[in-house]
Amino acid sequence: MNSLKLSDVLTRDELRELSKKSDIRALSSLMWTWALIVAAFAMAIVWTNPLTIILGIALLGGRQLALGVINHDCAHHAFFKSQKVDEFVGHYIVGAPMNISLHAYRAYHLKHHKHAGTPNDPDIGFVKNYPVSKSSIQRKFIRDFTGQTGFRETVMKIRKFKLSRNWPWLTFHVLLLATLTAVGAPWAYLMWWVAELCVFPAIVRLRQIGEHGTAPDRTSLDPRLNTGTTVAPFWQRIFLAPNDVNYHLEHHYLAAVPPYNLPKLHRILASRGFYEGIPCIATGYGDVLRKAVRWDEDAVTA
Repeated sequence: MNSLKLSDVLTRDELRELSKKSDIRALSSLMWTWALIVAAFAMAIVWTNPLTIILGIALLGGRQLALGVINHDCAHHAFFKSQKVDEFVGHYIVGAPMNISLHAYRAYHLKHHKHAGTPNDPDIGFVKNYPVSKSSIQRKFIRDFTGQTGFRETVMKIRKFKLSRNWPWLTFHVLLLATLTAVGAPWAYLMWWVAELCVFPAIVRLRQIGEHGTAPDRTSLDPRLNTGTTVAPFWQRIFLAPNDVNYHLEHHYLAAVPPYNLPKLHRILASRGFYEGIPCIATGYGDVLRKAVRWDEDAVTA
């Protein structure tokens, strides 16, 4: 077992520098996310054919996660310098499209950080049975890609709908439909829903598996054992792991470090042997899936 502590490999000055927030980098991440959303619709509208529509839907699914990731970072007050800006952006600019209340999410998510590696972790149910059999993981992703998972979650959202609470979500959809209608492509509005119902759930599942499903020992309180990081190539960061969400191990160690500084933190820790001897780093999401599967069909199939 690697006995190095974080203080053994990271100086206070380095931590102070890594924790600095940048409005320029935060705004760049936000604009990049929305630019790709616009590009996904524009590509399908300007060059309408099955390939561009499918590619646009796949891109939208990844960007829907990107909105959720920024919401997560704002909930930690680890995005913009101003907490008030984080609150506004997190709730209205990125939370509204995915019907995520920043305040409700923060209360839930901080429990995950506090109890990670224990039975009190509210997210433990998503990953507790991994690794699973090949047939089990196939069934899970089939449910995701056929819309079964997304439909179930959307029905739950609709049942809990209250105009006083969910008006930002409703407003977003009205504006999105109105905008697409104004450019002569109201049909493109369906792309958002296909992405949210059939692509987004699969990406979220893959992210959850990479973060905690393949961890060496989820019962440990050491983040290197209960959490994982995935070093992903550029195309995976576009479609599967936006806004540095793949550096989840580093985030669990230092949640106050802005997401755009997590890659640098990872490089520093890796270069100083902090992860040596611990299988907590995956190389791409293909590696994540391989680790998530027990090839013995007698494995847990939940």
